[in-house]
Amino acid sequence: MKAIYNLLQPVDFVIVAIYLVILIALGWWVSFGQRKNKDQNLFLADKSLGWASIGFTMWGTNVGPSMLVASASAGYQTGIVAGNFAWYAFVFILMLAVVFAPRYLGANVSTLPEFLGKRFGENTRNILAWYTLITILISWLSLGLFAGGVLIKQLLGLDMLLSVMVMVVVSTLFVVAGGLKTIAYTSVFQMLLLIIVSLILVVLGVSKAGGLHAVYEKTPSNFWNLFHTASDKSFPWPAILLGYPIMGVWFWCTEQSMVQSVLGAKSLKQGQLGANFIGWLKILDVPLFILPGIICFVLYPHLKNPDEAYLMMVTNLFPAGMKGLIIVVLVACLISTIGASLNSVSTVFTMDIYVKKYKPEATNREIMRIGRIVTVAGALVSVSVTLAIDNIKHLDLFNVFQSVLGFLAPPMSVAFLFGVLWKKTTAKAINYVLTVGTAFCLLVGILNLWVIPSDKWPHFLLLSFYLFVVLSVMTYLISVADKKGALQIQQAAYFKSLAKPDKQVWMMWGILVAVMLGLYLIFNGH
Repeated sequence: MKAIYNLLQPVDFVIVAIYLVILIALGWWVSFGQRKNKDQNLFLADKSLGWASIGFTMWGTNVGPSMLVASASAGYQTGIVAGNFAWYAFVFILMLAVVFAPRYLGANVSTLPEFLGKRFGENTRNILAWYTLITILISWLSLGLFAGGVLIKQLLGLDMLLSVMVMVVVSTLFVVAGGLKTIAYTSVFQMLLLIIVSLILVVLGVSKAGGLHAVYEKTPSNFWNLFHTASDKSFPWPAILLGYPIMGVWFWCTEQSMVQSVLGAKSLKQGQLGANFIGWLKILDVPLFILPGIICFVLYPHLKNPDEAYLMMVTNLFPAGMKGLIIVVLVACLISTIGASLNSVSTVFTMDIYVKKYKPEATNREIMRIGRIVTVAGALVSVSVTLAIDNIKHLDLFNVFQSVLGFLAPPMSVAFLFGVLWKKTTAKAINYVLTVGTAFCLLVGILNLWVIPSDKWPHFLLLSFYLFVVLSVMTYLISVADKKGALQIQQAAYFKSLAKPDKQVWMMWGILVAVMLGLYLIFNGH
């Protein structure tokens, strides 16, 4: 497939130039034109985010370049079953809103390691801070940059190193200049643009395929089922039902990059409504990102590399001008995802390691300076890891990404669920889970992905569930046996007086739950 750059017309370049001017102007206005308080919180947008900015920022962080390529690829191969990773998420986003957000905001923390530190002590906070840093650098920045590099390479014909460097420089400048607030404001603009362009692509594809009914008739019937049989090799229903919740709790409730926007909410209500809003936005993932792959299967059934499904649609369906617009949207996604991840790396290192361990008396100006230095350092490290990933060939993006998350998730899910839901959990148990448990999960992951053939293992989602069960049992047994830790719990500060969601929050969530249950009834039994 030729690079889209070779197919561009002068009107495409005009559209790209107009977009870049608007984006840079918007970023400058947010970063400098609005700044009045030199002591504002760069990391949490000065606690000023409303529900719309929270929802769009979380979705912008989630909808990275890997989403566009991997989701279309999954749709091309297996239909909408991969939509479970978007639609099943509403359960855990609800958990974030009503279980975790009241505790996070009630504790008045900037990071999630700080939260567990208040619950279990400084050793736990330090362990979790380093764990979070490594996780963000690998699962967000490096994998995101790799997928983005592949896209830019296909779009513009640039090599991997140059593609990655362009993305990193632009994203780093945004974070260094304006922090989370810049990302939040530009994410609203970018996500609206993404919705429009992706919708146009779907409409053009459906039209060329002969309509939605034709698309349905020309695809295997199981393409339209969210649950496949237990014998299905790609996504058996027990793996989805049992395994995804482990990943869902970690990703939506305990992952710094995702939760950070909620921590920057004006109020608990705005944070809970923002979480509800991303629940609605996640519904769009299937029609906007997976459906193009299904349509591509109808139009181009002999595609050798399913990872090219999305750009195959763009190349063949978009007229002059629209090809330039898709470049704009993809670059916007890259900047949003990478920028939010860089900001999270900066926040965790600065607040949980530098200030807490090395310079508690640091002024806000010093904190901001260190944060910017760490942002640049994190960018350089992520580029190195990305180039290393580029040497691994023949990866199925969607399944590799989900597998990596599946092995990272169990320790964090256990630590936060036990830490929040069971008051008798001790610091010793959590520290063992975050150290020994993490090492065990990573060892199993390495053996599963690189050493022992995958057909010798359970499905990676079931394996994630089994790891969660093992770590949960370990946490329970250590907590029960830890008499000294039990005595310390009585003296620990736990967040007892929690604000309750108001009627508007419950109403919005009730409507969303009803809609999601309806979708699961519709998309099964085909």
